Amino acid sequence: MREPVTSRLRVLWAGWRQSYVSGESKGKEIKRSPNSASIFEDIFADKDNIESNYVLHMGDHCAAVLNKYPYVSGHILILPRRAVPDLANLTIQESTELWNIINDSVKAITVAYGPDGMNIGMNIGRAAGASIPEHLHVHCLPRWEGDTTFLTSVAEARMIPETLDSSFERLKRAWPVH
Repeated sequence: MREPVTSRLRVLWAGWRQSYVSGESKGKEIKRSPNSASIFEDIFADKDNIESNYVLHMGDHCAAVLNKYPYVSGHILILPRRAVPDLANLTIQESTELWNIINDSVKAITVAYGPDGMNIGMNIGRAAGASIPEHLHVHCLPRWEGDTTFLTSVAEARMIPETLDSSFERLKRAWPVH
């Protein structure tokens, strides 16, 4: 008798994502202020927990934050410090600093991970896939030849090989000094 296909499947556990997938984490990880427009503004306002909120760099107008729900290790979000829904609403200072921090993020990821390539992009508006449409953010993440495995293609799952704390320390050490 032939063995069922399911017995050959390996189970990969990522229990730390359950609160995000179920929606339980919304509003619980960061203390939300009734005066802020987005969760990111709350992160930047919480000066006592900048590192525990994985803020890699804080500029005058923009910042770089480790993505708490990464596609791969080293996934950084670069964004203005105030909630701005799209590029057209950025000031000149915000736009300039945003692109400078994107460049620094690419440098840090390159030093920390030595990837074969890089994805840099943004989803503007809910229809485009933005999970937090009220606050523009740019995704910057390393890519390697062949890193889209059967797991991503078939099982719609990802394997992240290091903890967020490890990614944060690695990127923090590689962050460019000006």
